[in-house]
Amino acid sequence: MRLLFLGDIVGRSGRNAVIERLPGLRERWSLDCVVINGENSAGGFGINEAICDEILNAGADAVTLGNHSWDQRETLVFIERQPRLLRPVNYPPGTPGRGANLIDTRSGHRVLVINVMGRLYMDPLDDPFAAVDREVEACPLAQVADAIIVDVHAEATSEKEAMGHHLDGRASLVVGTHTHVPTADHRVLQGGTAYMTDAGMCGDYDSVLGMQKDESIRRFLQKTPGPRMEPATGEGTLSGIAVETDDRTGLAVRVAAVRLGPHLEETWPRFWG
Repeated sequence: MRLLFLGDIVGRSGRNAVIERLPGLRERWSLDCVVINGENSAGGFGINEAICDEILNAGADAVTLGNHSWDQRETLVFIERQPRLLRPVNYPPGTPGRGANLIDTRSGHRVLVINVMGRLYMDPLDDPFAAVDREVEACPLAQVADAIIVDVHAEATSEKEAMGHHLDGRASLVVGTHTHVPTADHRVLQGGTAYMTDAGMCGDYDSVLGMQKDESIRRFLQKTPGPRMEPATGEGTLSGIAVETDDRTGLAVRVAAVRLGPHLEETWPRFWG
């Protein structure tokens, strides 16, 4: 299978980059499954139903969230009727929505997508390792799922790396989100799981983590309240990771970083052309 994961969409710039580029990438790279983190897609804070539909219609098979899951209050309602929108699986029981789902892709494959949130320097949710274990054990790779993609929305690099090694050999891809900066450590772990500490963001990199620079800088200089942060509005860049898996095992055989757009050095999976 050919998998593409894209990092956090930040505001209109990120949405435009996804909507304009993703349909062509799906066709050119013959992608079997695309997962995108959309937790900053609505003005930099959360997601709404119209934007979720827009991302799915552009070619995403699933959309994941994170610590901004509920910034748009309507998400508490529409997430119940949208099975391809996932919030962190380790929210307490009774939280609206779901944190994992077995997605039927356009190419006829079944992909288990799991969204989990770390606990270091984040909200103290339930144990992310135990939560992911339950989902993977209920839907094992190469037995029920053709591929398993885990989005670890976390602040600490150590927690993301630990999750990668914990799931090595049991997932196709473990990829971090949240910090909006793409890391250079994409690789296939010893057990065959593709890993990247952070996929980066889909947004304007002439910014501070996708937000306009002036207010971000002012907050560091003055430490006083100010206007609401707003997403930067320049041309967006797609950032993420591409993975090719073995059809028999569902494990990764090749992996490459994806960066398409201005400000960062462009790169893509050259083994796909």
